[in-house]
Amino acid sequence: MKKVAFHTLGCKVNQYETQAMTELFEKEGYTVVQDTEIADVYVINTCTVTNIGDKKSRQFIRKVKRNNPDAIIGVVGCYAQTAPEEVLEVEGVNIVIGTNDRNKIVDLVQRVKINEKINVVDDIMKVREFEEMSIRDIKEKTRAVLKIQEGCNQYCAYCIIPYARGPIRSRKKTDIIKEVKNLVDSGFKEIVLTGIHVASYGKDLKEEHGLLDVLKEVNAIEGLERIRLSSLEPTLFTENFLDGLSKLEKICQHFHLSLQSGCDKTLKRMNRKYSTETYRQTVKRIRKAYPDVALTTDIIVGFPGETEEDFEKTYGFVEEMTFSSIHVFKFSPRKGTPAAEFKDQVDGKEKHMRSEKLIKLGEKMQEVYNKQFLGKTKDVLFEMQSKEIEGYIEGYTDNYLKVLVKGAGALEGIIKKVHLNQIQKDYIVGDIV
Repeated sequence: MKKVAFHTLGCKVNQYETQAMTELFEKEGYTVVQDTEIADVYVINTCTVTNIGDKKSRQFIRKVKRNNPDAIIGVVGCYAQTAPEEVLEVEGVNIVIGTNDRNKIVDLVQRVKINEKINVVDDIMKVREFEEMSIRDIKEKTRAVLKIQEGCNQYCAYCIIPYARGPIRSRKKTDIIKEVKNLVDSGFKEIVLTGIHVASYGKDLKEEHGLLDVLKEVNAIEGLERIRLSSLEPTLFTENFLDGLSKLEKICQHFHLSLQSGCDKTLKRMNRKYSTETYRQTVKRIRKAYPDVALTTDIIVGFPGETEEDFEKTYGFVEEMTFSSIHVFKFSPRKGTPAAEFKDQVDGKEKHMRSEKLIKLGEKMQEVYNKQFLGKTKDVLFEMQSKEIEGYIEGYTDNYLKVLVKGAGALEGIIKKVHLNQIQKDYIVGDIV
């Protein structure tokens, strides 16, 4: 029995695609082992959002080749798509696939020779069909990630992803519903709908199926308790969309609402499709519909041309929005994007200072948000034994509060009402009611 190991970098979409490829190998009789073990085949699913992702991919390729010089190595994903020749030059790489045709990987692995190199990366900009890669068995998880959309047409000035993933392609609604039902039958209580640009779902379909139509059908599936949405654009939350969404009782009160900058001048240079006022009004609409909502976001500091005054505008806007949590990124020039060529690149030390200042603000906002739920009772979906406190199990509320209670693994995958008692670090300790 041959062994295969996977190493995944990057986002939830990559994690989903790795799981789908894992099942393809299992169907052909392969045993899946950890990426630290000796295997006959290694598949590296790459990320190229930053140069660090590219570097980590190359490092891991060299590492596994040293572990087993006779292994077949396949490299897939965004880095493979944008720089296939560069990837193929790394010693030990046999197969480069990219972000399409991943369902051919087993066949390619079985026919490639140890000293052979195969490049099947195609022109992703010409791909118009969603590549169906369904999942039936997610191991040791209580929350299932499900990919419903591929590609992005936004072309933000700093982002390489549209060039790595191609134009938007939406998964057929019938395939989405079928997979959700399979996952619910396997015991999953919560589904996370993800994609490269989920807000674009349905815009490429001839049928009149938008994101809300899919959510209505998923919401109606018996046995499913929660629907969580991955990163979304503020422009999605129109009054009509929110009106329909708020009627769906299984939607989690947690939205990751992409911001990137709180300065209109910077947003324009980034080629973002909204202003701070548009964002502000969107937040007001969401909080009116979902009073307890957790709003999280991403911020890029040190974008080319961002002055101290621009940064202070961002800081003030983030403070005004009172997010429950923020993710702060220092701008990293990405070859192939317009922003990499922009003048007025910000000094590294300045980026670091701005990043640290925003991170501290984010920590304060998270504490303030968490405190308002002390003394209250919330439903918690338990996931795993806690690494924070021995003898405790952790889970999440629908608005993504991390909660710990005393208990064993028997609670995994079960939703219980928990009285929230005390904040410790970034989580809340409670008691099952």
